[in-house]
Amino acid sequence: MIIITFLGELWSSVWPYIVAVLIFVILIIIHEFGHFIVAKLCNVRVNEFAVGFGPKLFKKKLGETTYAVNAIPLGGYCAMEGEDETSSDERAFCNKSPFKRLLIVAAGAVFNLILGLIIVAIILIPTERFASTSIAAFDEGAVSSENGLMVGDTIIKVDGRRIYSTYDLSYAFTGVDDGKIDITVKRNGEKVELKDVAFATKKAEGISYLTVDFKVKGIEKNFASYFEYTLRTAVSYSRVVWFSLVDLVTGKYGLSAVSGPVGITAAIGSVAKTNLFDLLPIMALITINLGIFNLLPIPALDGGRILFILFELIFRKPIPKKYEGFIHAAGLILLLGFMLIVTLKDIITLF
Repeated sequence: MIIITFLGELWSSVWPYIVAVLIFVILIIIHEFGHFIVAKLCNVRVNEFAVGFGPKLFKKKLGETTYAVNAIPLGGYCAMEGEDETSSDERAFCNKSPFKRLLIVAAGAVFNLILGLIIVAIILIPTERFASTSIAAFDEGAVSSENGLMVGDTIIKVDGRRIYSTYDLSYAFTGVDDGKIDITVKRNGEKVELKDVAFATKKAEGISYLTVDFKVKGIEKNFASYFEYTLRTAVSYSRVVWFSLVDLVTGKYGLSAVSGPVGITAAIGSVAKTNLFDLLPIMALITINLGIFNLLPIPALDGGRILFILFELIFRKPIPKKYEGFIHAAGLILLLGFMLIVTLKDIITLF
């Protein structure tokens, strides 16, 4: 009986993190499948399609491609003939036109972004009315109503950044230390710029948040509004990822605001213990994050490879493979170093 109780408690503690790992695996498979299917469509020989790194747990060859599952589920790869070396095979990646190579390299990130859009659409299915960015009423004692905002205002910009959804508003109201922001609203059909609109503030985990002291108008759900709001929300997720990177580089947020696989897994595991449906927004954000991050022009990432292909398209001459290899290797070392620092930070935070 004691053993059964122990096993039950162990399982209840472990299963949320198994869910987190499965989410990572799904996103990796989607990403690599993007490369894989477009490579096949472009008649490129794929030697191996693998999920994970390290020792092989399972492998099976079907046709010309070996499919494998490896021990460490924190990545994956779609190994194409002639991808990182020269090859005499006419179906090799290196022997295809720059345009086809561009499509293949970009496909992984594009598939992640498409998955993000699909997840957002699923998240919004139960929603009866969508939230707009138009102010319907103020809370009692609202500070912002005393600083220029009015009922009926539609918020379209905060500190110069376009607002598409309440998700944009949530991010725009984060990290404001002095409690004041510039807001552009649409009022009676005209744009009105409001300077230094003050809000009450609160602080959590070293980050300041403005207190939203108003309620927004609802939008009736129909096919048109559902389609529009799905796109707007997906765009907002994408912009939050991009602005997070910009704010990190410009110093608005420090390293403490960055999470690696360990921190993300802990966050997913915590949510999984309460409600599995609540994992969908996190999953959408992660897959969109993965898509955008991979498109950045950083060596070793898909975006870095795209940059080299664009150079070849523009100047009609590729950069020698050995130099490209050196650059990608240096980029990989820097990325691994950064990930190591973030992972150590996550571990220290957890324990």
